[in-house]
Amino acid sequence: MARYTGPVCRLCRRTSEKLMLKGERCLTPKCAVERQLSSMAGKNRNRRRGRPKKKSEYGIRLMEKQKTKNTYGILERQLRIYFRKAGKTPGLSGENLLRMLETRLDNVVYRLGFADSLRQARQLVRHGHFTLNGRKTDIPSCAVKPGDVIAWKENKAKLFPYQYAAQNIAGKQIPGWLSVDSSTLTAKVLAQPTREDIGGTINERLIVEYYSK
Repeated sequence: MARYTGPVCRLCRRTSEKLMLKGERCLTPKCAVERQLSSMAGKNRNRRRGRPKKKSEYGIRLMEKQKTKNTYGILERQLRIYFRKAGKTPGLSGENLLRMLETRLDNVVYRLGFADSLRQARQLVRHGHFTLNGRKTDIPSCAVKPGDVIAWKENKAKLFPYQYAAQNIAGKQIPGWLSVDSSTLTAKVLAQPTREDIGGTINERLIVEYYSK
């Protein structure tokens, strides 16, 4: 399936918000958003006239939808499919949508600290580095559910991604709906994530309003 292959920092600059698309680099002064905000602050100090252009209601909803796509690394067609499924699921459509995106296997691998970024997590999944309930899977969009066990394949333990994850897992913040055995790098899905578990700055109400019109 097609995917975005351009510079990911551009996606963050469009929203003027850190989407953590480059992992730890996003927390350093090299972050493109940090440089953008510094540049904007300088321009604002030197500006004598004019005001920032106000976004329309449609533009605000569009930006929120784009931010969601970029955060989870999916394309428009995929997001529309998820939204239709979310609308047919009992509960709030917006929360259902975020829960479906959050429980994608590539995103779970990233949340577990097995990869430094979502893009790296997707690559590791596609290359068959993980097993799901003892079976090899290379489908990033595979949805995990409570009780599922995610583990590295035994023959991947000597490779750099596994060694890097083993060295840095202690400093990772793991969501409460997931658990990790740091000695074996084996993880288990404890429950479906709640809206509080997902956190973030995405306003799902705006996405529902965008697709409902």
